Amino acid sequence: MSDLDKHIFKSYDQPELLKQKKYRKAVIEMIALLDAGERRSANKIDGQWQVDEAAKKAILLYFRIAEMKVHEVGPMQFYDKIPLKKNLKEAGVRVVPPGVARYGSYMAPGVILMPGYVNIGSYVDSGSMVDTHANVGSCAQIGKNVHLAGAVRIGGVLEPPQGVPVIIEDNAFLGSAVSVMEGVRVSEGAILGAGVKLTASTRIIDVRGEKPIVIRGVVPANSILIPGSYPKEFNAGVYNVHCALLIGERSERLDKKLSLNEALRNFDVPL
Repeated sequence: MSDLDKHIFKSYDQPELLKQKKYRKAVIEMIALLDAGERRSANKIDGQWQVDEAAKKAILLYFRIAEMKVHEVGPMQFYDKIPLKKNLKEAGVRVVPPGVARYGSYMAPGVILMPGYVNIGSYVDSGSMVDTHANVGSCAQIGKNVHLAGAVRIGGVLEPPQGVPVIIEDNAFLGSAVSVMEGVRVSEGAILGAGVKLTASTRIIDVRGEKPIVIRGVVPANSILIPGSYPKEFNAGVYNVHCALLIGERSERLDKKLSLNEALRNFDVPL
């Protein structure tokens, strides 16, 4: 463990240490590393996603030490503790007004942020688009060539610090008004049709075979999901409960755009 991480862990357990310069400096340095993409809130190691607990604790500590300030952006005014990202041109990132990315988030070269929102601690990899009214919550990890369509909601998982954030892996496509919350992982190449809503407890029901198979928390690679429901009995009667239906699989091809078009035709998935 580096001295930087040690200072953050220690000051998280003993917040009074933040009065000392070296501990405050450690927090500020970690946020700068997150902003530059040199640290991530979670990393894929040997095929498994692991939380960078020091990074997440630094974000929580940053809220303690950062001061409320007025931020002027042309005719717009903000009053907040966290400034906006800067040097977007140099970073090779396109941001369409009034798209907002907070300092401490990272967007790789080639990312397009339409009038959406990217929160602190999140990571958006190259070639991805955050479309209009789409939100990327704190510490969420968005892979390469991901499309988050209009009004997509990617939940933030800042607390507890050891909690795994929402993960959207490479080449995934999330249709309009999709919500992914509570540390759910959408594996590489998956397609979520418009209106799919996933939490850690939401049933993902594979309906391709003779009997349904229930999955929770992880969307399989290259799978195609649409919204669904199933009947559940309560004291007051039987009501339909939301779920997601796994109806097919996206073909594994180098040309992902072609594969997406095929999915639209073959499975009649609204996006």
